[in-house]
Amino acid sequence: MIFVDFVTIEVNGGRGGDGIIAFRTEKHVPFGGPSGGDGGKGGDIYLIGDENLMTLQDFRYLRSNTADKGIMGKGSNKTGKSGEDTYIRVPVGTIIKDHDTKDFIFDIVRHGQKYLIAQGGKGGLGNPHFATALNKAPRKCTKGKDGESRAIDLELKVLADVGLVGHPNAGKSTFLSVVSNAKPKIADYPFTTLEPNLGIVKKDFSSFIIADIPGLIEGAADGKGLGIQFLKHIERTKVLLFMISIEEEDPFQAYRDLKMELAKYSDRIIDKPEFVAFTKRDISVHDEEMEEKILDTVKKMELDEDDYMFISSVSGYNIDKLKYKLWDIIVEEKEEEAKLKADLGIER
Repeated sequence: MIFVDFVTIEVNGGRGGDGIIAFRTEKHVPFGGPSGGDGGKGGDIYLIGDENLMTLQDFRYLRSNTADKGIMGKGSNKTGKSGEDTYIRVPVGTIIKDHDTKDFIFDIVRHGQKYLIAQGGKGGLGNPHFATALNKAPRKCTKGKDGESRAIDLELKVLADVGLVGHPNAGKSTFLSVVSNAKPKIADYPFTTLEPNLGIVKKDFSSFIIADIPGLIEGAADGKGLGIQFLKHIERTKVLLFMISIEEEDPFQAYRDLKMELAKYSDRIIDKPEFVAFTKRDISVHDEEMEEKILDTVKKMELDEDDYMFISSVSGYNIDKLKYKLWDIIVEEKEEEAKLKADLGIER
């Protein structure tokens, strides 16, 4: 699946139908008055959240969207049929902005949520609207109005349950390929991941989504490298999985650097639940010096036993155990979120 997280599209409400000029012609009405019907209203365009969509890729080839026109009026004062409304499905987590002003418009945050983005034009008026005491047979009507037309930016913030945080080449892509159905590009050089990869992790009869997003580097919060793209996508994850390679010269400093970049970008991110996975455990099993470095790192980070884990995506060491740990954190977060919404009277 190609991941597209930003696109600009045009939305055009349907044009209203024209009003018409008509007169009553019944035999029993010798002096029939005006009877031209109004035109139907043009169709509206709505954006609607769809939890089954994970990307904006469909819009790469569908940049212009126009709703149906209203039908012109008919005789006997019959109003024309309104144009059909158009519903554009977008992934949950899509932010809508005005393309020209960059002003925020709306945020689709749940499945089925709708937002009217472009109104259809009003139908034209039939000639009865122009009848007066002096002109009882007006030969005047109006055309339908154009619908609202605008260009909008759609920006997707990934709604994954778990966001992977780590320096380039920390082993995130390998981990994702092992625990999920994702097939990210994997190679032994930095920035192999240039766009988000989503993986669905199966856990018994349930599942959760992990997002592997471009590696974080120093200066990311200031827009350096791929930083901003990375940071905007982890704002809504329920838990952050810090992946620290034990090959790092100073794993503790690597962790601190990651935390600092997150803190510079947003307090909302830094306050999220987190778990630390020390990756590539298989290469240190017979290396006493590296073992000492790992133990020293854990001590410096002051982590409780329930806050970290050593893993190896290559050998499978602790992979299943980590999956279950992440699931437990996600469930706990969802329960707290549901309780908070219930207390505030907010619908799901």
